[in-house]
Amino acid sequence: MPNGPILHLNDDNFDAEISKLAGPVLVDFWAGWCGPCKAIAPALEQIAAEMAGRAAVAKVDVDESGDLANRFGVRSIPMLMVFKDGRVVDQMVGAAPKEQIRRLLEKHLG
Repeated sequence: MPNGPILHLNDDNFDAEISKLAGPVLVDFWAGWCGPCKAIAPALEQIAAEMAGRAAVAKVDVDESGDLANRFGVRSIPMLMVFKDGRVVDQMVGAAPKEQIRRLLEKHLG
């Protein structure tokens, strides 16, 4: 996968990449200036590595991909959304502990 275990999605590649992925995809809507976004980044890297092959983790920079942020109604970041079969099936707003983020994704496995 490009850029290590986490996919980097944007307005141009989002739909194509999401549709290719099997299983749940955790998408982190974030920005470089967002402190809480930076705080959860290491947990997301760990989850991506630990769940490789079962689920995917992706990031969308809301400053670079404003159309996606608007399309999914992102008003606060970090916003974590779980996609399955191209649809949003769950979401969480704000920084959360690694285990809480992992549970959000794991409940959509299978």
